[in-house]
Parts: sequence; structure tokens; C-alpha cells
Amino acid sequence: MSLAANAVTMILPVARPDAARTFYSDVLGLPYRGTAADGKLLFDVGSGATLALMEKPAGARAEHTTISFEVSDIDASIKDLKSRGAVFADYDLPGFKTVDHVCVLGAEKAAWFEDPDGNILCLHEVITG
Repeated sequence: MSLAANAVTMILPVARPDAARTFYSDVLGLPYRGTAADGKLLFDVGSGATLALMEKPAGARAEHTTISFEVSDIDASIKDLKSRGAVFADYDLPGFKTVDHVCVLGAEKAAWFEDPDGNILCLHEVITG
């Protein structure tokens, strides 16, 4: 049996579901599908995937990137998301530095930002050529 053709649901913890719903709908532009019977907030995320936001106490967030959205133009995507309220991180660490919020990592560019509960989200663009 292969799971390759099955729909995927990503589940993120949120302490403030109202703020999270506004962020994922208005800032990220994800279509809100409604609330599941168990209270999860459901959003459509490309290619038939679902994002489910589950209310959990503060401090339940991951300390790593939880979702990375592939985009065709990272600079334009950053500009668009910043105009809607997203705040991007900048880093200046040995071997890991952002310039205008973007870090080049081998064959891709990446930029990070957080949702209202501190879940780390990422944009990434595959570098061609």
C-alpha cells in the first residue's frame, strides 16, 4: 500500500484560534473551509492538502519550520505578505545569513516568518538555471 495518492492534513497547535484564523485567512490568503466537529479550523492548502489548526495551550508550538510554501518569486511573495501583516525574520549566523529576509540554501532561497502563536512558517523558491 502506498500513501502517495492520499490527501494530506497538516495539524498545527494554536493557543489563540481567532487570531490564527484571521492570520491564515487574511494574511496568508488560505481558503477557510470551516470548523471540524472536533473544533479544528480547516483551511485548503494547494494540491488537495488541508491545514488544521487545533487549539492547544500556549507553549505547544514547534521550534522548527512547520510549513514551507513553495513560491515562484520569493521577493514578490515576501512583499505581498508583508503588505498584509506578515513579519519576516532576519538571521546573521555563521553560514546562515539573510539578505532582505532571504537566505540562499544550495538550490533554493528561503525566508521565515511566524504565525500569531509562534509557529515558524517558510517561503521557499527553487533556484533554476
